[in-house]
Amino acid sequence: MKLLWAVSALLLGCWQAGAFTASKIITDPLEVRNQTSAVLSCNLTDPTLHIKGSHWLHDGKLLEDSKSTSSQLFTVLRLEKISTHSGGKYECVFLTDPDINGTIEVKTLPHVGAYKHSEHANENDKAVLTCVSHSYPLPTSWEWAKEMDGSQTLINGSTDKYEIKSTPNKTTLTIVDLSIEKDIGDYVCFGTNELGTNSDKIHLRVRSSLAALWPFLGIVAEVIILVTIIFIYEKRRKPDEVNDGSAPLKSNSTANHKDKNVRQRNSN
Repeated sequence: MKLLWAVSALLLGCWQAGAFTASKIITDPLEVRNQTSAVLSCNLTDPTLHIKGSHWLHDGKLLEDSKSTSSQLFTVLRLEKISTHSGGKYECVFLTDPDINGTIEVKTLPHVGAYKHSEHANENDKAVLTCVSHSYPLPTSWEWAKEMDGSQTLINGSTDKYEIKSTPNKTTLTIVDLSIEKDIGDYVCFGTNELGTNSDKIHLRVRSSLAALWPFLGIVAEVIILVTIIFIYEKRRKPDEVNDGSAPLKSNSTANHKDKNVRQRNSN
């Protein structure tokens, strides 16, 4: 009991000495939940403080437009449009000695996005599908489903066929021994936090195990066609060359014979 009284006295003394600066600032609202816009404000309750200015932080990063040199006891930050990327911890900081700050959490539905919306893999191989989240708060649970005939069937990630690995900001679905008949289609990832659920879709294409040979076979076919064309062209061209070469010889011989007869007649 004496120890409890001693701790209480120590805490009271710290409070009166101003060690807990939280009592000197009032934030409004305390929290923003799934809103499209908001006005954040902080007010200091001690008018004797010497204020040299103020600014706001978003997840520890300075918001340049919020910097002020005003000595006023309050500061306001307007969030005109809140998206899944706007969520996080907003801190108002008053430049006193020491600095005094207050925190307001802006919470949104989870942002869920496919790392790639289309994936390709070969038959009998494996495919790895990935979804990520960058919202606040991050998803506390992830699920995967496959769309079949207009409905979605949840995937059990602990089987030999499927493996699901998840962290708060990422989830992966590994599908092994791919089949063209069974595994082609759309896969949906679901991320859920305290405010609700969002999802995104990935289309998986499975190629034949012979797909890698098609470019090679295409080149071979082109070479065969080209060789065949050259062979046919050469075969048709050779008889024409023989005929073209013999005709002038016969014509010249006849002309020379006629010219010789004319000379003999003239001499007579």
